[in-house]
Amino acid sequence: MTPKQQNYRNAAQTIIRNLQKRQMEGYYCETSSEAVEKVLSLIPNGSSIGWGGSQTLTETGLIEAIKNGDYMILDRFSTDDPMKRQEIYTQIFNSDFYLMSTNAITMDGELVNIDGTGNRVASLCFGPKNVIIVAGMNKVTSDLECGIKRAHNVTAPANNVRFNRNTPCATTGRCSNCTAADCICSQVVITRFSGMPGRIKVVLVGENLGW
Repeated sequence: MTPKQQNYRNAAQTIIRNLQKRQMEGYYCETSSEAVEKVLSLIPNGSSIGWGGSQTLTETGLIEAIKNGDYMILDRFSTDDPMKRQEIYTQIFNSDFYLMSTNAITMDGELVNIDGTGNRVASLCFGPKNVIIVAGMNKVTSDLECGIKRAHNVTAPANNVRFNRNTPCATTGRCSNCTAADCICSQVVITRFSGMPGRIKVVLVGENLGW
């Protein structure tokens, strides 16, 4: 094991202990393949599953594994019909499991997420019976202030480039606290505690995943 891998493991164990204090469950996996196996072990066959837009879920191979499994898939991208897509959004809100990543997670176990339309953070806060978050250790920050800065200055600019949004950060690579029409920083949500014990499960992965 390299010093970097050992440090990831040590940091993850600290975060997992702090998640427990916040009534969230935490797990650590060295690799993406192990993380996919862990997530699948948490989801019974036949469960209804939806997910938020996440580069991490795609990179790990989790989305592909879910689609190939014995589940009720709720994929909003399966249709171009606005009314049918809205119906899927509603079904996702009542799903058994919601999958997502997080824009940042602090060493103290707090989650930081920025959202444009709000569907992702809404499902994190309330709705689906279970939420499983998969996050690379590159998402870890020392404290909440750094987590918020990371969400604004790392995640949001990269996503604006990915979505071809016309925002200042898509050009400069840095947040300017804009109110541009294409802004995706509509809601900033900090999850510091789960009112329903064990509803939120965080799978940390010893790799750089997403942004």
